[in-house]
Amino acid sequence: MAKLKDLTHKEDTLGSGHRLCPGCGASIIVNQLGRMSEAPMVVGCATGCLEVATTIYPYTAWNVPFIHSAFENSAATVSGMEAAYEALKSKGKIPADDKRNFVAFGGDGGTYDIGFQSLSGAMERGHNMTYVCYDNGAYMNTGMQRSSATPYGAATSTTPIGTHATAGKEEYRKDLTAVMAAHNIPYVAQASLSNWKDLMRKAEKAFTTPGPAFLNILSPCPRGWRTEPGDSIELSRLAVSTCYWPIFEVDNGEWKVNHRPKNKVPVTEFLKPQGRFKHLFAKGNEKVLAHVQEKIDHDWDQLLWKADFSKDRTAE
Repeated sequence: MAKLKDLTHKEDTLGSGHRLCPGCGASIIVNQLGRMSEAPMVVGCATGCLEVATTIYPYTAWNVPFIHSAFENSAATVSGMEAAYEALKSKGKIPADDKRNFVAFGGDGGTYDIGFQSLSGAMERGHNMTYVCYDNGAYMNTGMQRSSATPYGAATSTTPIGTHATAGKEEYRKDLTAVMAAHNIPYVAQASLSNWKDLMRKAEKAFTTPGPAFLNILSPCPRGWRTEPGDSIELSRLAVSTCYWPIFEVDNGEWKVNHRPKNKVPVTEFLKPQGRFKHLFAKGNEKVLAHVQEKIDHDWDQLLWKADFSKDRTAE
């Protein structure tokens, strides 16, 4: 990876003047990833917070070629651009040594749910592209409705707290990173803003690995999480240290855990600062909190088992 000093002199992929909320993780994700792209980037973005706040007609905050796709087809759009680019190279209309990094962005609504079909298809077809999900855990752009990325117990506008519903969302979040690993693509990774060096290394790996790559990055949303804008990086750090959001990668089928907390913190430390989980700390919800911790512990143990099994198999 290039020296940090050199990276700071690179132009931001996303310039100033966008209208993303203070504390939003999406703009940080875009600029950290952009610094790791040696080749020029071509970006596609699904409808969502990142798109509507950066491309308000007739303005754009993007410093790279950008195309807005519908909510459901960011991956299909970018895979089409990549296919057209390769076709033009094969016909000699683009120099054979020309290089571009094709990158699709989508929030969890446009990735886990509405856009999953086009994402799965693009990955299975083997396009040379990187898909980046900025996961803020709900449909934040349209009113903070629950998505399949919304964590168990979270209060959203479609899983509200009331007389007959005291625990928030009653379903577990989808483990999309594992689902993408099951596509047997060359590179899959989960990352966090708090571990910026790990995130940028994974971006570089995704860009330089031939074929499809998928990055799932936790993206704090102060409005939807009901937190202070200045707390986003600390919340990202707590997500990792509690193992709510472990950071790991699957490199050509080999699972690797990139950070194993020496002192694993109770998940309540991540939940308590967030207003969307406030109800869980009311009297009577102690069993719900215990259930959340049990699920986190179980999933962490499963991840460690996968990584240790991969390590042992590689050593054989």
